[in-house]
Amino acid sequence: MHKRIGVSCLCALTAIAATLTQHSLSAWELSEQDFKRLHAQLQPQPDESWRTIPWKIGLLDAQHLAAAEKKPIFIWAMDGHPLGCT
Repeated sequence: MHKRIGVSCLCALTAIAATLTQHSLSAWELSEQDFKRLHAQLQPQPDESWRTIPWKIGLLDAQHLAAAEKKPIFIWAMDGHPLGCT
């Protein structure tokens, strides 16, 4: 089962690569206007709930504040590429 999935993925990636090489690079370039539009669309909204949390960047700062307020610390840690967390 897993071998068939791997072969299918490899075939799909090969087909995509072949299609991409058939197009010129200029077809995939972004104009400055398109970049600015996309950049503006991808920005988080100022009223998103995660922005209201008083995040601390340094562990020692968080530890001192947590001890003073007698609250636990929540640590979010990742390893690897952010788009393919390993």
